Amino acid sequence: MKSPIDNIVIYNGYPLSIIVAVGFHGLLLAFLLYLQTARAPEPLELVQPSVIKALFIDENPQVVNEKNVQRQRQERTEQQRVAREQEQRKVQQEQEVAQLQEAEKAREQERERAALVERQQLEQRQQAEKLRQEQEKRSTEERERQREVAEAERVKQQQQQRLEQDRQREGETSQAAQAEAARTELELVQSATALIHEEVRKQWSRPPSARNGMRVIIQIRMLPTGELIETKITQTSGDAAFDRAAEVAVYKASPSFRQLAVLPITIFNANFRSLSLIFQPEDLLN
Repeated sequence: MKSPIDNIVIYNGYPLSIIVAVGFHGLLLAFLLYLQTARAPEPLELVQPSVIKALFIDENPQVVNEKNVQRQRQERTEQQRVAREQEQRKVQQEQEVAQLQEAEKAREQERERAALVERQQLEQRQQAEKLRQEQEKRSTEERERQREVAEAERVKQQQQQRLEQDRQREGETSQAAQAEAARTELELVQSATALIHEEVRKQWSRPPSARNGMRVIIQIRMLPTGELIETKITQTSGDAAFDRAAEVAVYKASPSFRQLAVLPITIFNANFRSLSLIFQPEDLLN
């Protein structure tokens, strides 16, 4: 703090306080005159002006310089103190900011750890749910597969049963058809054979030289139309007239063989394409 003495400045040999006092009195006088002219005329009342005393102290310049040096030293000390305080506040603020940043960093790390733990737990739950769904899917697929296998086995058994029943019915039908076919074929063969024998018997005239015990076998070959194409003596009786009479009887009866054209080709080929006839004096046998 500056003392009142420090405010005294020498201006052209006059103290500053004197100059200030003179200026103040001048301003006061001008103000009074302004009030006097602004108001209505009143009885003039003299006002005793205030007296300002000015104190003039003449100090030694060396003392003043020492005081100035001391003041500057104090100012520098004060500035250094303020600078140190500011530096301390700055360091403290930096420390506080660093602590806040560290705390925020710690909180962020904690949030990250919590988020990581939550993600891991979520992944574990998702993995467990996925595993459960896969197991349930496999179980469902296995049950469906077992059901399909059981259904397929049931259908297979039903088909086998139906096939077996069909085979049995077909077997029975086939056996019946075969029996019927055999009866029909036998009847056809017997009927056609009887026709040939009867027609040949009608045409056979035994020669006078015929004797008991004679026997001739003639093989005939025919077309499916019943047409006679060849006769051949496969066993002679030893009597030319007897053999010749048998052949003549076959040729004379051959027009009647055309009735065999109605026979099924399988029956004809098996029984009548080539046929042997046996001639004996006592009867005609085949």
